[in-house]
Amino acid sequence: MEFYSNGKLLISGEYVVLDGALAFALPTKFGQSLQVEQIEEPVLYWTSYDVDGQVWMKEQVDLVHVVQETNLEGSAYLLTLVDVLRVAHRLNPFVLEQSGGFKVESRLTFPRLWGLGTSSTWINNVAQWFEINPYQLLRESFGGSGYDIACAQHDCALFYQVVDPLNPIVDLLEFEPAFTNQLYFVYLNQKQSSKTAIAAYKAKKGGLQKEIQRITEISKALSTTTEVTVFKALLVEHEKIMGVLLDTPPIQERLFADFNGVIKSLGAWGGDFVLVVSQEDPTDYFQQKGYHTIVTYQAMIK
Repeated sequence: MEFYSNGKLLISGEYVVLDGALAFALPTKFGQSLQVEQIEEPVLYWTSYDVDGQVWMKEQVDLVHVVQETNLEGSAYLLTLVDVLRVAHRLNPFVLEQSGGFKVESRLTFPRLWGLGTSSTWINNVAQWFEINPYQLLRESFGGSGYDIACAQHDCALFYQVVDPLNPIVDLLEFEPAFTNQLYFVYLNQKQSSKTAIAAYKAKKGGLQKEIQRITEISKALSTTTEVTVFKALLVEHEKIMGVLLDTPPIQERLFADFNGVIKSLGAWGGDFVLVVSQEDPTDYFQQKGYHTIVTYQAMIK
């Protein structure tokens, strides 16, 4: 059996998507595959490979420990793996209650530290293997809004809104503005923990109805505008709103105040990728500042 899931980038709605704002997201050309082979021995052998073929996780566990949920010691990777598989097993006991075990290989097509969805692509692949609701698997394991699961499953731009966490609203879109040749994604050299960022947001937030409404409007406008000047103005407004909510200056103010263009954080503020809108190729500018991963829109987005 083989499964595949797309990576993700959240263009608008970060954090407030958790409180019902409409988010605008794009699946990436990069993702993660999962190969599952049945074996006679009642053991799970799991190997995860980075994009360069290097093994970053290699674990094995007797399936009885998963099925019976016995106490287990091991690496953080093993314990996380077993936790997710226990949830999957509770949602569909049939898979692991057959005789024998499994040899599983997971392969990323992007560097693990890029933050394009190492966890979400994995969760969605496991859900496909177990034939269960991926949103429920996510909710009972890692948590989060689930927009990344929607990107894992679909090959085009989408709106995402949490009404029912187990059955969110996903609307597929066509997003092909003429200015995509002015859009770039730059990696900030540090992976940001979504879990940590979400906890910090929840600790700070108050009544957000006005902000949620405006972010929803911005998400819709970003997906439909044909004018790059309007697109840039919407990104700047989004950054200002979130900067106030998070009590954090936007990334362009903090690191790139001299940049001739617009820069917006994507996902967890302070790490992973930023979206850059620039009339000229910004590669030299970012490389001079020590940021060497600059990906064009065409190379990144499905």
